Amino acid sequence: MPKRSHRPASQSSIATSAPQQTRALGVLRISQLTDVTTAPDRQRATIHRCAQQLGFALVAEAADLGVSARSKSPFERPSLSIWLRHPAEYDAIVWSHVDRAVRSLAHMAELVAWGRQYSRTLVFGGQEEDSPIVVPPQADDAVVQRCLDLAKVAEQEAQTLSARLTSSHAALRMTGRYGGGLVPFGYRKAPHPSGSGWCLAPDPESAALVRAIVADVESGMSLIAIARKLNDAGVPVPRDHHAQLKGRSMGGRRHGRDFEQFRWTSGTLSKVLRSPSLMGHRIHEGQTVRGPEGSPVLIGPPLLTEDEFGSLQDLLRARSSGNSTRSRTNALLTAVAYCSGCHGRMYFAARKGYPHGDYACRATARGDVCSAPASMRSDWLETYTVTQYKEATGTDVPVTRELLLENGARVTVAKGRCGGGPARLAGPDASRLSFTLGSDDTVRPRR
Repeated sequence: MPKRSHRPASQSSIATSAPQQTRALGVLRISQLTDVTTAPDRQRATIHRCAQQLGFALVAEAADLGVSARSKSPFERPSLSIWLRHPAEYDAIVWSHVDRAVRSLAHMAELVAWGRQYSRTLVFGGQEEDSPIVVPPQADDAVVQRCLDLAKVAEQEAQTLSARLTSSHAALRMTGRYGGGLVPFGYRKAPHPSGSGWCLAPDPESAALVRAIVADVESGMSLIAIARKLNDAGVPVPRDHHAQLKGRSMGGRRHGRDFEQFRWTSGTLSKVLRSPSLMGHRIHEGQTVRGPEGSPVLIGPPLLTEDEFGSLQDLLRARSSGNSTRSRTNALLTAVAYCSGCHGRMYFAARKGYPHGDYACRATARGDVCSAPASMRSDWLETYTVTQYKEATGTDVPVTRELLLENGARVTVAKGRCGGGPARLAGPDASRLSFTLGSDDTVRPRR
């Protein structure tokens, strides 16, 4: 099978293609992934059955698990979108059903147009007794219309389900019942006093931790110091604590890195401490849900009284940097520049009175400690990265952050040395920098 340097590590080849056979890409998708779901395996079985019926050889698999077809088109999904940008590596795409491909009439029209443009066949499976729907590049109008009709049905089903869930959750919010989802930190699920449904009750372990964190804030500790204290003690963050309560493993993938356990940060602490759920309020989209008379809807006993919560917010506001609104940044190298000391992202920081800023390691903001925190002038690092990218690709197009990310560009910065005198103002020390493109190609800095 040909080399696929652009393919993510999570996508795996599942069969070896015979040269004379039609090469097929099997595609899985599911909106909600749980530990007990068997949907991906059932989809995979249907895809294999369809390929066997049509005499196709499955050469690879793209899996988007936990991705909604209603909100993301095939061209926006993390796994499938990569394969759609490289159609030369297969001749056909096979889904287990139309609604696993799209839940929108417009998205189906886009997919059919893509198939015609790149001369690729689309296949949608169904029940075992049904023959798969095959849409070749030159499919007649009847076949295309059938796919559009099925996509319309899938779209209407998705709209109906969404409206039903929205209505159900709104009713649960107004009655103070727990309707599922992430439990606010400090609480656990408990039977509702009425005997119908669920509510929330203080979780002895995490509620005590909340009170201890509040006490540390009141004693004058910074959120960064509190985060470091919690990380040193091995205390799980809210997300990991919730996973433990559900019997699942902690950690996961974030910003392209795998973690066995997530770490506390000042941002995580701020989110916990600023949530009105600490007063037992029902929260929707970050705001307190209020009843017809304007009073908060309670979903559980308060961990903090209104006065205690108000005093805590006053403390947090007083510590905010200047109480000013943080301006958004479109820094070119966000998620492209990394510190070699901790392998974490570097972020842009403006310099007052200077036309340039700096890219700097932010390990402390993540509640981490970097052994060799790196930083570099933004104009130097951006010029270096753009130059290396153009030399590596042989193109002279305008370089944007999106273009760098799409092609897997990454620049790693090592900590600088003290001293150097006026020579340090001449430009970046290339010996501190390395540039990579994609998963394999390394571009060495010129000395």
